[in-house]
Amino acid sequence: MAKAVANVARRINETMEEGRDWLDLSDCDLISFPDGVFKMLRSCTDNIHKITLANNQLKALSNKFFHTFSQLRDLDVQGNILTSLPDAVGDMEHLISINLSKNRLAVFPEHLTCVKSLQNINVEGNQITELPMEKVSLMSSLKSLDVRCNPLTTDTESIPHHFTILT
Repeated sequence: MAKAVANVARRINETMEEGRDWLDLSDCDLISFPDGVFKMLRSCTDNIHKITLANNQLKALSNKFFHTFSQLRDLDVQGNILTSLPDAVGDMEHLISINLSKNRLAVFPEHLTCVKSLQNINVEGNQITELPMEKVSLMSSLKSLDVRCNPLTTDTESIPHHFTILT
């Protein structure tokens, strides 16, 4: 545990000291996003444009996470055990890409359809059975939606769309 905490602290310090616009906390054995990270990064959260939290054991992300990192453009949370996303994800005005692959989503995070800037959504390898195709098809910036390895019952071709759907 102490080693994991030290690893997280080191990565946060590197981000701050080097003025990076990204934070990589992948493979850190996290079960939640640490409150201490909010405190440590409070002076530079607007500068963080990419966060990688891949391959942890995250069960959830909070509204606070999305409100704090409001300038996020790229979020990678693949390989966790997320079952949903909070409503605040729909307020992410700058988010371009989100990777939610290999989690435990049974329902497509519909709040993503409110993110006008979103170009790429990856929900590969979850347990999603239905897509809100009418809402997704209205996402004018969307270029790619990866829904491979989901037990979909939705006919993805039933509604015209302007983006690539990987099934």
